Amino acid sequence: MVKTDTSGLTQLGANAGLPASPQEAVLERVPHSNAGERYVVRFTAPEFTSLCPMTGQPDFAHIMIDYVPRDWLVESKSLKLFLGSFRNHGAFHEDCSVHIGKRIVELLDPEWLRIGAYWYPRGGIPIDVFWATGPEPQGIWIPEQGVPPYRGRG
Repeated sequence: MVKTDTSGLTQLGANAGLPASPQEAVLERVPHSNAGERYVVRFTAPEFTSLCPMTGQPDFAHIMIDYVPRDWLVESKSLKLFLGSFRNHGAFHEDCSVHIGKRIVELLDPEWLRIGAYWYPRGGIPIDVFWATGPEPQGIWIPEQGVPPYRGRG
């Protein structure tokens, strides 16, 4: 087994506070030590929060990020801090969801990435946002995200 090169990381193993905003958050990456192997990496953030830009009220989502790496992997602590930086950030559901996907793509240049953002209702309407870099790649098992659509009390 190859040891992952962590020499360039600034947050892992250090006391890193929550960034004040997604723009200030530093996403970090490590080399993909299994280059040539095709597989899906999944991150699940079931307690994601942001703020409504109009009311300042909290919004909650279950975020699922799937990607097929090329040369890089996202470092999970930096991802956790990046996602946490939305806690005091005001943006619409669609903006938060797509921004997360685009930042990761900018960092990693993965073969493929999709984000499923399953937002809990506010004002009686759930908003789910799905974004991907393209069609699912062939020849690789990509599991369903497994988050049921909101059904309310019906």
